[in-house]
Amino acid sequence: MKLMSWNVNGIRAVSKKLDLAQMVMDFDLDALCLQEVKAEAHQIDLEIEGYQKFWNHALSKKGYSGTAIYTRLPVVSSSYGINIEEHDQEGRVITLELEKYYLVNVYTPNSKDGLLRIDYRVVWEKAFLAYLKKLEQHKPVILCGDLNVAHNEIDLANPGQNHQSPGFSPQERERFNALLTHGFIDTFRYLYPETVKYSWWSYRSFARERNVGWRIDYFVVSNVLKDQIVDAKIFNEIEGSDHCPVLLELK
Repeated sequence: MKLMSWNVNGIRAVSKKLDLAQMVMDFDLDALCLQEVKAEAHQIDLEIEGYQKFWNHALSKKGYSGTAIYTRLPVVSSSYGINIEEHDQEGRVITLELEKYYLVNVYTPNSKDGLLRIDYRVVWEKAFLAYLKKLEQHKPVILCGDLNVAHNEIDLANPGQNHQSPGFSPQERERFNALLTHGFIDTFRYLYPETVKYSWWSYRSFARERNVGWRIDYFVVSNVLKDQIVDAKIFNEIEGSDHCPVLLELK
């Protein structure tokens, strides 16, 4: 089973640069999970033969946030958000119940410059973890998306100067620790504990050309799936967004 996740930072803009449907076929993907689509489903003509599509757009602000999944896997049920109204206005979560797993696509809230939204971020993270654990009572969970945090110093190019930056603050890193201590695995770091690879680069100062990046896009799975992990990849050669796609292959 091959699953890909990508923060496209505007699906309409990305679709002008590359053929997403062709990419799905080229990689032989079972699911493509997108974040920050910044659009509603009717605003883009993207149909992939043999794939169902699921969209969750922001209710509070048009053209903001939003998630989507295209999948050829049989879907038992679908849901949107985490069943808490204050957290479900920005189109950040899609959950698909599959035969053996839950597939959760998430675009985690950014703490913003100066950590202006850090208090909300922590509240959101705690509610989201509780949501995942509730799902896990029924089936193992495959979580993917832009989690907006670099977990450890190996996960960003300049850790020393970013300890109070959004995405690398102690509060955000602690919440990622909580995810792992509650029985989840960072699949890429599990397979490649010493590998330095990034999935996001600022548009400023030619950061991508200089590879001054962050690894903030993940596949995280329930611990019981550990032996099913075949590979986890980061495709930093694929352009079109300030993020690049990440992939998980499971037995």
